[in-house]
Amino acid sequence: MAWFRKEKKPRLPRHEKHEIPPDAWEKCEICGHTDIREKFERNLNVCPNCGHHRRIRAIEYANILLDDGTADETEMDIRSTDPLGFPEYTARLKKATNSAGEGDAILTFTGKLGDMPVCLGVMDFAFMGGSMGSVVGEKIARLGQLSLEKKYPLIIISASGGARMQEGVLSLMQMAKAAAMLSQLSERRVPFVSILTNPTTGGVSASYAMLGDAIVAEPGAVIGFAGPRVIKQTIGQELPEGFQTAEFLLEHGIVDVVCARKDLKQTVGQLLRHMTGKAAATGWSTA
Repeated sequence: MAWFRKEKKPRLPRHEKHEIPPDAWEKCEICGHTDIREKFERNLNVCPNCGHHRRIRAIEYANILLDDGTADETEMDIRSTDPLGFPEYTARLKKATNSAGEGDAILTFTGKLGDMPVCLGVMDFAFMGGSMGSVVGEKIARLGQLSLEKKYPLIIISASGGARMQEGVLSLMQMAKAAAMLSQLSERRVPFVSILTNPTTGGVSASYAMLGDAIVAEPGAVIGFAGPRVIKQTIGQELPEGFQTAEFLLEHGIVDVVCARKDLKQTVGQLLRHMTGKAAATGWSTA
């Protein structure tokens, strides 16, 4: 009889089980440190264990440098075409646009940094490796012209594998065009700060990236023209340890300062205030 039998009922858990989504964790590519994604994001995508500066998007740099609510993107209507009829270039442009956005390999802004009006250009490595084509050169030239007209300091953040081979000599011409514009800024004494991130190589490093009145680099950034393997084969010698890193270039006088991402806004602000002779914004330290 059921009276003498104890019915076994399934035991319900006292607490509801919380499942952690698989994309909640991030792993540092250098030291292997694993932590929650939110912690990496709060730390501006810098590893909290080893300090490795991970690559971030152009809009994220704009948010770091420009005061809240002041960023105004410019030259949004310029698009790359296929002037040389390079095989599969149109398809690659479409793929890059779908994955990285319509701003090509650089986004340009006007805004304020510590209440100081500035013109800002930020290269985006996610768009075809930050390659410099006609659109990149034209955007930099127009941004420089705007900086010249308004007397706003110019800031360019570089992240590039070099010139875009699909546009051939049209891409290489952008080096001279950007350099000519920066020459005009120098003549008018309009400050230009160049910020080098990982990587800054090829035609970008051989042109405007190295023409700044002040050159700032992120820690560990790879900076150079050709790769170490090519250089080693060319000169037939072993390269020094840490060759082409931001720290190596700082030691040899190519870079003026190596600055952590969290200090980037304050450092650039101080540089611009020294160059322009303007007083610090309220709440800013001049130490």
